[in-house]
Amino acid sequence: MCAAGIGRYRAGVATYGMTLSSEEHPPRRLLHIARLAEESGFEFLSISDHFHPWLDEQGHSPFVWSVLDALAETTSLDVVTGVTCPTGRVHPAILAQATATTAALFEGRFSWGVGSGEALNEHILGDRWPPAPVRLEMLEEAIGLVRELWKGESVTHYGEHYTDENARIYDDAEHPPAIPVSAFGPLAADVAARAGDGLIVTGPSKEIIDRWRQAGGSGPVYGQVTLGWAESRDDAVETAHRIWRTSGVPGQLSQDLPTPTHFDQAASIVTPAMIAESELVGPDPEPVAERVGEMVAAGVDHIYFHQIGPDQEGFAAFWTDSLEAALT
Repeated sequence: MCAAGIGRYRAGVATYGMTLSSEEHPPRRLLHIARLAEESGFEFLSISDHFHPWLDEQGHSPFVWSVLDALAETTSLDVVTGVTCPTGRVHPAILAQATATTAALFEGRFSWGVGSGEALNEHILGDRWPPAPVRLEMLEEAIGLVRELWKGESVTHYGEHYTDENARIYDDAEHPPAIPVSAFGPLAADVAARAGDGLIVTGPSKEIIDRWRQAGGSGPVYGQVTLGWAESRDDAVETAHRIWRTSGVPGQLSQDLPTPTHFDQAASIVTPAMIAESELVGPDPEPVAERVGEMVAAGVDHIYFHQIGPDQEGFAAFWTDSLEAALT
């Protein structure tokens, strides 16, 4: 397995990062947020890899590989994609080249988080959107093909889902990136254990983490905490509902809906009161610290905070003034 990008991994010790939400910010703003995160004492960054935002209201979705290459010169922090789907809109051979180039620019600070994706981003070329077990087969094959190409030798591959002929990456990375794999269910946890160098989960997913470890998984476990900080709880609820009400879209819908318009329709039943009850919103650090404690207890050791909305500076101040202390 590859090891670059996890050099700061410390078993049993939580490391805190900040999310670069590509769906909510234009490219240069993402670079500014990265500098803000480093100045505020965060240890790593996660960046989303989407073709579409979840909602038109979010308004952005820059090409992640362009932003990543700029980030290599903008910050000295570790960066992980959260996550790339290497099975649909971009062939794994092209992603092998993209990740090798990015890893060379980051010089050991880049991890390539991957997952089985959503129709929202992966159906855009008109390909069939397969069921989850097939997507996981595709994911495992794609990871294996990328690893072969990272060796810098000519690769011809005739697989179940992918073909390439005489492909060779000349600028292969001296430090190939680690590949943490996103898992929301037991089958995905098994794939992550077989094919990955770490795990990405949502929330305090102890059953998934335990399944992954029992299947032989090792390495860092990443998990995101989504919150809406604001000085006023009412303002926080309004912003979270306006920009991130898709958090109320349940289960399989989030994987199968094909457009932001469909997500808007599905999320139309989500009210501000529901957001206020279910999400971390407002100025109080204690509920956030409690959620983080649950995640650490479940086995998550890389926790990254997704601040909903434009006020990233306010959240950074919240982190340095109160939240960081509440976690110690």
